[in-house]
Amino acid sequence: MENLIRDLTLMLLYLTSWAEKTPFGAVRRSWKGYPFETLDELAKEGVIDGSGRAKSVRLTEAGEKEARRLLARYGLNAPEPPEHESRATRPQKP
Repeated sequence: MENLIRDLTLMLLYLTSWAEKTPFGAVRRSWKGYPFETLDELAKEGVIDGSGRAKSVRLTEAGEKEARRLLARYGLNAPEPPEHESRATRPQKP
């Protein structure tokens, strides 16, 4: 059951992610609305990372690849997540 929860959490992180520009290039981020034990395990595996203070996590390149592999494994034909930026990275209106 723990492996299923891990797989589903990673797939949901990927499917609800968004692209965000950083000084190091574009990254995918997702909100942390999942069990912290599962997020900790995914971080140890290197498929996500992020500060304990942040409300979102970053999917690593390995995480994106693994999420797409899992979606195919479970027979889910999901579209790519949107390529929009989060409100935090958009310029503020004067």
